[in-house]
Amino acid sequence: AYINPIAAARARGPVQNSGPTIQDYLSRPRPTWEELKEQLEKKKKGSRALADFEDKMNERWRKELAKNREKRLGDKERDKRSMDREDKKDKKEVCDQVFEW
Repeated sequence: AYINPIAAARARGPVQNSGPTIQDYLSRPRPTWEELKEQLEKKKKGSRALADFEDKMNERWRKELAKNREKRLGDKERDKRSMDREDKKDKKEVCDQVFEW
């Protein structure tokens, strides 16, 4: 036998609310403008420990960056010198081949 789901739901009666209503949400306590400003100021200040930690990490990062930069520049110089040597060898080989003819 087929039962109409809409009719069955109406027969059961109204649904019980399982949480806060819109009215509850709208009538909740809210902070005043002054309290809100205070909260924002506290957030802006932050914690001193966190600021110290960030400064320390930035210092470490700068040192590591400088060290890596020196390393990279040293590698480039070394590569450049080796490339110059190879170029000289190639030119010499080309000159030797030309004069062999």
